[in-house]
Amino acid sequence: MSRVPGWLGRVGAGLTQMGERLDRRKAEVRAEAEDDLTADLPASAPLPAPARESVPPPPAYAPAVAARPDPVAAIPWGIRVAGEAAWRLLVLAGTLWVLMRVISAVQLVVLAFAAALLITALLQPTVAWLKRFGVPRGVATALTAIAGFVLMGLIGWFVVWQVLENLDDLSNRVTDGIDELKRWLLNSPFHVTEKQINDIANNLSDAVGTNTEEITSAGLQGVTVMVEFLTGALLAMFSTLFLLYDGKRIWRWTLKLVPAQAREGVAGAGPRAWHTLTAYVRGTVLVALIDAGFIGLGLYFLDVPLAVPLAVFIFLGAFIPLVGAVISGALAVVVALVTDGVFTALMVLVVVLAVQQIEGHILQPFILGRAVRVHPLAVVLSVAAGGLVAGIGGAVVAVPLVAVTNTVVGYLRSYSQEQALRQAAAAESEQEPMPRPTSGPGEPKVLPGPSSEASLPAEPEASAHPE
Repeated sequence: MSRVPGWLGRVGAGLTQMGERLDRRKAEVRAEAEDDLTADLPASAPLPAPARESVPPPPAYAPAVAARPDPVAAIPWGIRVAGEAAWRLLVLAGTLWVLMRVISAVQLVVLAFAAALLITALLQPTVAWLKRFGVPRGVATALTAIAGFVLMGLIGWFVVWQVLENLDDLSNRVTDGIDELKRWLLNSPFHVTEKQINDIANNLSDAVGTNTEEITSAGLQGVTVMVEFLTGALLAMFSTLFLLYDGKRIWRWTLKLVPAQAREGVAGAGPRAWHTLTAYVRGTVLVALIDAGFIGLGLYFLDVPLAVPLAVFIFLGAFIPLVGAVISGALAVVVALVTDGVFTALMVLVVVLAVQQIEGHILQPFILGRAVRVHPLAVVLSVAAGGLVAGIGGAVVAVPLVAVTNTVVGYLRSYSQEQALRQAAAAESEQEPMPRPTSGPGEPKVLPGPSSEASLPAEPEASAHPE
């Protein structure tokens, strides 16, 4: 019994020595393998990473973990569509915001060029008419521009002269009209007392007295506006001269800035946009002349002072659709009310409403026709937006801009449909099988060759695209 523990101790020591010898042998084998791998590598090459031990598979009793779906597949289709549309709308809104900021920074130049385009659309037919009679282009441009600017200057001088001539008479008639209006209010069924009228007059006087500084600053601001107006007028004159003389060359140079793939469509949309603009300007000028003429005659026969300046103001107001006619007609009624009394004001109101109804239902559909067709809601919204962005100039330019944009978008849509139909017809003609030749019972068969008529494809049918 005493020999058993000694024997067990010797067996354990032998096993321990055997394990140590195995570990040393494994280390020697691993070192020899690494030496063999790095023997052929250059000195600067990185050493290979040691191989990772393989991870054993999970046991069979482990619970299965469901695979997570793709995040794109997890989002509903409607939300994905909304997200795609949202970021594109954000990019478009940011682009429009930057564009509006740039336009606001150079507002004077933009409005001057827009006015030059409108004046050019009005005067360009005269240049073309003179060129048909053999007048050189430079001479025709100079004659047309000088005649147009002189005519506009004479109209402005005549308006100012009429205002200065009738200023004294107007002040006296305004005083008499206010007294008559006061008597009418006292005898009216509204039960207005003289004390209430005097209180209103005193409040107006106090308001004028307390706002003297604001009125003075407004006058100084008016001087600044006048300087800007003269600067814009000079820019518009120079721009008009160059557009009349070299408009086609300027348009061709502008087309070079358009990408080549879209150049053909833009080149076709340009003449149609110009046709729409010229139709709008000529029609608006003709309608404005008729409105100003008939309303001015009504004011003259009703003995309303400043009939000619009011007629000119009505002519200018016609270039702002809907809003301009209302403001100019209201001004004529107010002048008639404070100068000639309630009856004359009512008669002026009847004349203004009659002329505007004839304009809206007869003149505009007949003169403008289908060349310029903009929905009244689009007219009101565009005038309001133009007025908020650039004041009166923006309100004047807004409607022709919307009309031209409508024409360009309609043409580009038709052009894209036509191109799609042409491509479809070309694809069908390429896919159509080649006709195989036929031969009689006693005739040899003719194989199609390069010079044989049978090798030519059949003529494709004409596509039904809009002309």
